[in-house]
Amino acid sequence: MATTADVLLDGFGRVREAVHDAVAGLTAEQLNHRIDGRANSISWLVWHLARVQDDHVAEVAGREQVWTAAGWYERFALPFPPGAHGYGHTPEQVDAVRVGDAGLLTGYYDAVHDQTVRYVATLLDADLDRIVDRSWDPPVTLGVRLVSVIADDLQHAGQAAFVRGLLLAG
Repeated sequence: MATTADVLLDGFGRVREAVHDAVAGLTAEQLNHRIDGRANSISWLVWHLARVQDDHVAEVAGREQVWTAAGWYERFALPFPPGAHGYGHTPEQVDAVRVGDAGLLTGYYDAVHDQTVRYVATLLDADLDRIVDRSWDPPVTLGVRLVSVIADDLQHAGQAAFVRGLLLAG
């Protein structure tokens, strides 16, 4: 019998697969390319979805973000403060997220995924009703927050896959 944690773990596993599929075999030029010069690049999309997952899961788990705890902030060397995760980025800030190879993106995402899996695997069904954000009406529960992260990540991974398809078709 599957638990709620099992279902959430499956969802996060699907995000991981989509991230790896979106960046596999791409050059730095392809990863950093912005369709029409304005759209989000694959680099930005994957970095952003990883940052949001890292931020949100670390907060509800009461842990430090992988971004700072494991040195990813220094490895990426982006011109943003450590807490930046891309929400509200200007076109210039999107352009500043440039990576030299897909391994940097998947390495960071995999580290975030591993921390997420370690946390989610400990959850019991009753844990999912815990209120984690009272700034919304209704307040956000842990279960809603985790499903929201999966949904947002899959949307961004899908956008990255779409950009990949355009790049490889052209």
